[in-house]
Amino acid sequence: VQLQASGGGLVQAGGSLRLSCASSRNIFSINFMGWYRQAPGNKRDVVATLTSASISNYADSVKGRFTISRDIAKNMVFLQMNNLKPEDTAVYYCGANLGSTRYWGQGTQVTVSS
Repeated sequence: VQLQASGGGLVQAGGSLRLSCASSRNIFSINFMGWYRQAPGNKRDVVATLTSASISNYADSVKGRFTISRDIAKNMVFLQMNNLKPEDTAVYYCGANLGSTRYWGQGTQVTVSS
C-alpha cells in the first residue's frame, strides 16, 4: 500500500486545514486508516482512525475539532481540522493497517502560529 499525504501548511490559531491521503489500494479493503502526528521530541501519536465499517475514533485532544472522512471511489481519506491550536503543530502522517502490517505515507507539516 502506498500512501500520499498532502494539505499541510502554516495557519493561524483558530484556522482550518484539510489533509488528504491518497491510497494506491482500495481503501474499503483496508482494515482501518488513520492520521497520526509527531511533534519534535515526541513520539508519533494517533489523531483519528476510521475503520472499513466507517467507525471513527479520535484522540481526546482533537475531539470536536477534527473530522476524519473518506471517499471510497477516490481511495482517499481526509482530516478536516478546525479551530487549530499551536499545540496541533506537528508532522502529520497517514497510516493504513492491512492485516498485521501498518503502512505509512510521507508526513505533511502542519504549523499553527499563535
